[in-house]
Amino acid sequence: MSHQLHPSSRHRGGSPPVMVLYDVPGHTPHAWAPNIWRIRFILNYKKLSYRTSWVEFQDVEYMLHSINAPPSGKRSDGRPIYSLPVLVDPTRGDPTRPQIISNPNKIAEYLESFYPARPVFPEGSRSLQTLFVHYVQEVFSKPLLPIMVPLSHQQLPEPMQAYFPGAAGALTGPQREEAWGMVKQQFDFLATILDKNTGDNDGDGVVAMGHELSYADFALCSVLIWIERIAAKDGWSRVRTWNGGRWHRLYERCREYMDEF
Repeated sequence: MSHQLHPSSRHRGGSPPVMVLYDVPGHTPHAWAPNIWRIRFILNYKKLSYRTSWVEFQDVEYMLHSINAPPSGKRSDGRPIYSLPVLVDPTRGDPTRPQIISNPNKIAEYLESFYPARPVFPEGSRSLQTLFVHYVQEVFSKPLLPIMVPLSHQQLPEPMQAYFPGAAGALTGPQREEAWGMVKQQFDFLATILDKNTGDNDGDGVVAMGHELSYADFALCSVLIWIERIAAKDGWSRVRTWNGGRWHRLYERCREYMDEF
């Protein structure tokens, strides 16, 4: 059983409660799940105090029920889906009944609404940012799944593997090279779009909104972290050099906000 943390718990010494981000552990002490990194980036960027509670896959539904977390979505048959990330915010309202938010997009909206300093949705960009993040998740990342899901499965602690999809073996040989070729097509296409933000007035050629980091960049960099943490030699060694090193530059631009503890 993974470590469990009550939502309204306080730091030792009686200091005020802080937000709790529920995350899944991997084979190392470092966070790796891209959907959860999207939220971790926002918390770090906004300089909000929080701590991480690690929950193994087999415990997720039980844990979320125990804290009365809402489902993150619904299956095609109408049954609720309980998944991470989940954010608990005991700093607003009654600490015995903290705000509990599921689903990364809803958490992002919550944090932007109630902690507006250092916005991740620049003025007038919320709809386009949301569309960009949907594209990253549903289109851009799709060719990565046959590569990254089996590799992620292999690198989980053994008790968790049975609860994580992707038991099929990792691609090898020509299949792997073909798969990485399809991934590169998506990176190449996105690079042609982002390259429109170049020049003195249009942007620095790295971030989606031109000059300042935003939710779109954090969603994209979360995918880069996934590759770097799970497929460093076979994956990140390739991706970091593609498109003139653009993705390595974005990774470095976001590095300041990669604090995990």
